[in-house]
Amino acid sequence: MTERHLTIDGHEWKISLSGRFTVYDHDEYPLVFERAGADGARERRLARFSPQGSRSRERALAELSDAALVSLWRQSQVTWTSPELAYVRR
Repeated sequence: MTERHLTIDGHEWKISLSGRFTVYDHDEYPLVFERAGADGARERRLARFSPQGSRSRERALAELSDAALVSLWRQSQVTWTSPELAYVRR
């Protein structure tokens, strides 16, 4: 599975595709942003994006620029508001 790593606001985030997909399978993909917190707990956020180029999930993630990923992170949902991440609270 394709993963990307990016530093956002001084924190290292791992970005990958979620294992769950919506009914819009080839129109929108969920991305999970994950980082390890200072206390060892992990922080997760979810964003959905519509690929502009390739419809392959892995290629679509690889084609996103760092600026696009930062923009998606800023629009992302925290874990407890996301059904894909099981509404988990820290």
